[in-house]
Amino acid sequence: MNRRSIIATLTVLVSFCNVWAQNVVTFTPGKDTVTINKHIYGHFAEHLGRCIYDGIYVGEENTTIPHTNGVRNDVIDALKNLNIPNLRWPGGCFADTYHWKDGIGPKGKRPSIVNTWWGGVTENNSFGTHDFLNMCELLGTEPYLAGNVGSGEVQELSDWVQYVNFGGKSPMSDLRRENGREKPWNVKFWGVGNEAWGCGGNMTPDYYADVYRKYATFMSDWTNTGGLFRIASGANGADYNWTETLMKKIPKNLVKGIALHHYAVIEWKKKGPSTMYTDEQYFKTMKSAWLMNELVEKHSAIMDKYDPAKEIALVVDEWGGWYEVEPGTNPGFLYQQNTMRDAMIAGMTLNIFNNHAERVRMANLAQTVNVLQAVILTEGNKMLLTPTYHVMEMYKVHQDATLIPIQLNSADFVFNGEKIPAVTASASIAKDGKTHISLVNIDPTKEQAITVDVADKKYKSINGRLLTSKKLRDFNSFDNPANIKPAVFNEAQIKNNQIALKLPPFSVVVLELN
Repeated sequence: MNRRSIIATLTVLVSFCNVWAQNVVTFTPGKDTVTINKHIYGHFAEHLGRCIYDGIYVGEENTTIPHTNGVRNDVIDALKNLNIPNLRWPGGCFADTYHWKDGIGPKGKRPSIVNTWWGGVTENNSFGTHDFLNMCELLGTEPYLAGNVGSGEVQELSDWVQYVNFGGKSPMSDLRRENGREKPWNVKFWGVGNEAWGCGGNMTPDYYADVYRKYATFMSDWTNTGGLFRIASGANGADYNWTETLMKKIPKNLVKGIALHHYAVIEWKKKGPSTMYTDEQYFKTMKSAWLMNELVEKHSAIMDKYDPAKEIALVVDEWGGWYEVEPGTNPGFLYQQNTMRDAMIAGMTLNIFNNHAERVRMANLAQTVNVLQAVILTEGNKMLLTPTYHVMEMYKVHQDATLIPIQLNSADFVFNGEKIPAVTASASIAKDGKTHISLVNIDPTKEQAITVDVADKKYKSINGRLLTSKKLRDFNSFDNPANIKPAVFNEAQIKNNQIALKLPPFSVVVLELN
């Protein structure tokens, strides 16, 4: 072999090694002490567009769509398969205009209201407290009730707590029994208002902190072990002063969680289409989604100053992609399709939450059915599962598993001189001893070769699942509902203490190691 050939061969070898070295996941040994709280995998159902009516709830009198007490059976089965740990209701912005007593008692006597936030449509209150809480029992999930602080009074929220949680004799528990429910539901999770900085009242952080203290004080409950899990309305994105003020002014005995809202959005005035987005719009969406990592870290750092023991959870109870509505649909209904871009957002975001599980202990994808980054879409008696659904289903192996801390060196996804990490990952050990690693490659054109160094852990076998598609803009339609679905992934190889694999462009892989 001549000198020129040797140099060419070495160049190829160095280039090959660099490709593998660009993406290296390393297990950090001896620090497996944090649990990935299952409540990170929560969902959100608001009285918005077709999420509740025509999505989850079709009414008891419906004869064309199989249901249980008006709730679609196909939706029930799909959500059960996700093992959803909690479900937030009734909002959102709707929560601070919702008066819970309008939604109890005989349905024919319930007053109608106008949903002033979402489309100006008439709300007949046929889906109320009993309907929601009974559905949660059916799903085997914990309800998360968002209380009305914006337009409601302290007594109204206090009464709601007593109505759903008190087992003894009282005015509200007697009213519950009159309406057909003997035993209380013992609801643990309560949001004290929603987006108080905006649709919840346009409050300042100092004013809201005082309002919160007042409302939380009168939310009495002696039935839940450890008391109510009260969640304060938290910051909008990077409003760090909001978090600082709440942590400084609210006593620890009154709060268990501080919320945070962040959506992956290109621009609020120009959100772009859900399916026919440009390459630039894709990059901007992913850049906005990746911002979640910075937001979680900076809000957590503020919370650490006042709560070094991490007793108060960071609750990201609204997250997901937000685009323009589908052409021809009500702009107030926020109905959008769900492509592989949404799968990228879901996989990346859940990896971020998993890796910050010491502080992030609850989150809620917005929203469950037919709204924003939904996991389910419905059309009449048809139903489909979105790419986001499949990511959530693949990742459910992390629920209540022990986090494996990792170090990640990732290649860059570069567009027009800007860059963000192409690869995100998280890992955990389930209660049955199996290790799971979730990996995401958001680069739409480049395959990513990855090495996983599992340190001192020993594994005998490895298998995996893959979610990708032929095109980035692919989605599941009612004509082709299984266009995108998980497939078997057998490309990962394990030798000694290292795993080697290649992630296809815009893909999610979850590995299981035994």
